Amino acid sequence: MDFKKIFDNNKEWVKEKIKIDKDYFENLGKDQNPEFLYIGCSDSRVTVEEIMGLNPGDAFVHRNIANVVPATDLNSASVIDYAVSHLEVEAIVICGHYACGGVKAAMESEDLGLLNPWLRNIRDVYRLHKKELNAIKCDEERYERLVELNVQEQCVNIIKIASVQKAHRERNLNVYGWVFDIHTGEIVDLKIDFDKILHKIMDIYHLD
Repeated sequence: MDFKKIFDNNKEWVKEKIKIDKDYFENLGKDQNPEFLYIGCSDSRVTVEEIMGLNPGDAFVHRNIANVVPATDLNSASVIDYAVSHLEVEAIVICGHYACGGVKAAMESEDLGLLNPWLRNIRDVYRLHKKELNAIKCDEERYERLVELNVQEQCVNIIKIASVQKAHRERNLNVYGWVFDIHTGEIVDLKIDFDKILHKIMDIYHLD
C-alpha cells in the first residue's frame, strides 16, 4: 500500500472542506457533541460515517470484533460510561453486519487461541438461542440469524448497565439494534424495545 497516497488524499479532503466552510476545522476543534454512541464491528468493509451519511462529530464510535459488549470489558464499559454520563448522548446503537467473520468463527469448532475468550461471548448467544438456531436448516440463514441475535443480546447487555438505566429513566436515553446488510448496503432495524427488555430482566438487573 502506498501510504503517501493517504496523505495526498488527506490534503485534498482538507481543501474540499475549507472550500465549503472556511471555519470547518476551527469549529471541529472546539468540542464534540455527538447525538449517539455507535458500537459496531471492526470489519474493514463497514465504514460508520459513510453508510449513515454522517460527518465527523455526529457519532461517538466504538468498534471491536463482532460488536460485543461483555460486562468484563473495561474498554467498552469506559466508552459507554463516558458517552452516557459525560457526553450525554441521546441514544446507543449496536450495529452488527451480515457476513461477519467474528460471528462465523464463533459458529465453528476450532481453537482460535487468543480469540477464544472473546468469541465465547458469541457462542453464549448461540447457547441461549440454540433451539431456534438449530431449527434453521440453511447454514447461511442460521449464520445471519446469529448475527441478529448477537446484536439483540448486546443490546440486553447495555440495558443491564446502571448508568444506562438511569439515563433512560431521567432523559429517555434509548438503545437501538441494527444490522448492516453488506449485500445491499441497507440498515435493518431490529426494533429493540428498551422497556420490554428491562421488564423481563428487572428482577435481577434493575438498578436504582
